[in-house]
Amino acid sequence: MDMRWYVVQTQVNGEGRAAHNLLQQGYHIYLPRYLKRRRHARKVDFVAKPLFPRYMFVAVDTVGQRWQTIQSTRGVSHLVCKGDEPAVVPDGVLGELKAREDERGFVRLSAGPSFARGDKVRVLAGSFMNSAGLFDGMGDHDRVAILLDMLGRMVRVHLDVDLVAAA
Repeated sequence: MDMRWYVVQTQVNGEGRAAHNLLQQGYHIYLPRYLKRRRHARKVDFVAKPLFPRYMFVAVDTVGQRWQTIQSTRGVSHLVCKGDEPAVVPDGVLGELKAREDERGFVRLSAGPSFARGDKVRVLAGSFMNSAGLFDGMGDHDRVAILLDMLGRMVRVHLDVDLVAAA
């Protein structure tokens, strides 16, 4: 067997359908997922989401399997190609992703913001939307403390980590 990994672009929100149908055809697939933090109605929960929306990996035995059948699989938009041939995923890419998985199979993303105290930040939404401030540290429960200039004074405000980006 000469197994090589390739990238498949799926239809919008079609990762699950494409994975199911490719498995039914005898292909090996890898769909890296992570736990996304979701806020709704003052509740926070985590939902499994694809690490690369609309993309997944498929292993093809280039001797025994025809890669062209992937193109017509339900849920698949197309196989990512380089010219007329499918583009091979470089060695080590999948190993690096799998090495970052936790015991449940979810890829661990970097925890918390990568800001240093004093870094300039911008508020993305809410009452202080588009306000510029300075990162002051982490608060409790996935919240960050930032300093905003309000009426000539620096005021400390605590916001959800999702609402702050680098300025």
